[in-house]
Amino acid sequence: MDDRGDSRRALAENRTDLAEDRTALANERTFAGWARTAMAAIGIGLAFNALFGAMEPDWAPKAIASIFILLAIFLVFMAERRACAVAARLDTHSVKDMSLMNVRLIAIAIGLGAACLVAGIWLLV
Repeated sequence: MDDRGDSRRALAENRTDLAEDRTALANERTFAGWARTAMAAIGIGLAFNALFGAMEPDWAPKAIASIFILLAIFLVFMAERRACAVAARLDTHSVKDMSLMNVRLIAIAIGLGAACLVAGIWLLV
């Protein structure tokens, strides 16, 4: 009976480890999804400014484009915070999870690029 109980316990622990690995991978996919959404918001902002740049008053398309790009900055940094918080609680077993520093670097790069775009939209004539 003891061997059977130990075998079941080992099997349950293995399933739990695999579930935690799947959760870590799902966390990375979720971060990537939100990063893609942020990039799409940046694209919408740039497209709006390009398509309606001649609209009067001239600040209106810039303001709308800026709102979309600022939304992208918010999205990517909220996704980074959430992904890092979830990853800190997980302990992977048979998969290599993404480094938290890489998640932060991706968020910083997207955020800085988006901020530069906002500045460029307002500074270009």
